[in-house]
Amino acid sequence: MTIAAPPAQRDIAYRGFHLPADGTAGTGDGLRADDRGLTPAGPDPSVARGSWTSPPVPVGFPVVEVVPSWTADTPDGCWIEVELRGWHGDGPSTGWYQLARWAADDRTVRRTSVPGQRDGDARVDTDTLIVTGAVVTGWQARVTLCGPAGSPSGPVLRSVGAVATGATPTDLGAVATGPIPPDVADGSGCGADAGPVVEPSNAARGRVLDVPRYSQRLHAGQHPQWGGGGDSWCSPTCISMVLSYWGAEPAPERYAWVEPVGPRPVVVHAARHCYDHAYAGAGNWPFNTAYAGLHGVDAFVTRLRSLAEAEAFIAFGIPLIVSAAFRAGEVPGLAYDTRGHLMVLVGFTADGDPVLNDPYAPDDDAVRRTVPRQRFEAAWQRGSGGVAYVLRPASVPLPPPPAQANW
Repeated sequence: MTIAAPPAQRDIAYRGFHLPADGTAGTGDGLRADDRGLTPAGPDPSVARGSWTSPPVPVGFPVVEVVPSWTADTPDGCWIEVELRGWHGDGPSTGWYQLARWAADDRTVRRTSVPGQRDGDARVDTDTLIVTGAVVTGWQARVTLCGPAGSPSGPVLRSVGAVATGATPTDLGAVATGPIPPDVADGSGCGADAGPVVEPSNAARGRVLDVPRYSQRLHAGQHPQWGGGGDSWCSPTCISMVLSYWGAEPAPERYAWVEPVGPRPVVVHAARHCYDHAYAGAGNWPFNTAYAGLHGVDAFVTRLRSLAEAEAFIAFGIPLIVSAAFRAGEVPGLAYDTRGHLMVLVGFTADGDPVLNDPYAPDDDAVRRTVPRQRFEAAWQRGSGGVAYVLRPASVPLPPPPAQANW
């Protein structure tokens, strides 16, 4: 039986733009700013349409993957389109790739990622731009806001950002029963020096945040039109838990349509409104943070290098939603196989072991689990490259970021 070495440090950089405050950093076309964000103000009589293009964001290392995230409001009939391209030196090094055609609701616009985009430079894998041939050391985002002409309220873009990641080190090691298969592993290669290792936070040790416990499996077999029912709803169930922790869950009238009501209709609401019609599931990472952003919280996707970085969030009272992959028995206390599963990191024991709200439990009481630190860290880092959703009210400060900022 082998136990993984601590995950090597690697290159990760996140940059976000909050609008309208950061609007002048980029270029707007057919948009106007108000206290909500950016909204279309173009002259086309048939459609309300405008776009905002971020400045190029150099990151200082060879980029392997970029994951965008955003928050926006899209009233009925409105949507946004999110694009990314790679950047190197003084100009773009790839063309534009569309990562999302997103709407808050699904009555008139099908919320979807855009499959089939691949060329010699890069490809799109649902929510991630994967660089395959181009030299990319930065990124640029473009968001187009669309809606019917004459709509009393058009779409509003409130934030957009992206996390860029360098090559994943190959020395993450095995955890108990050997490596996760290649189709689950996140990249290959050797990462560059990402700077000093973040030290564990004493303020997080022995602290467990009071995040409510929701079981996704209570919904097993229900509403398969939104991703296979409750057994596939780990991500929206986690979003629902954290929104409730912040007192930001949707009001009951917003999910009064759920029929049958079932054990927890608010989770059904989240699954429907996170659902990606092309991916045919509710696990699209930025679709989940965009859903959270509809409820008055700041939300984005990033990657963390270690549980020491995660401890900084717990010390500031911010739970994290993290994605891991493992086989049954690799992480004691998690007795099932998964190619990718979302859980809420709610705290740490006094010895530094992670305390989780794992929605893949038979009932709410069984959601809380404590797992060995080293093994869970390896399954998280190797399974998704350390993906984390960060949700918090704007009034709650983020912890100070490391020198190579990934939040």
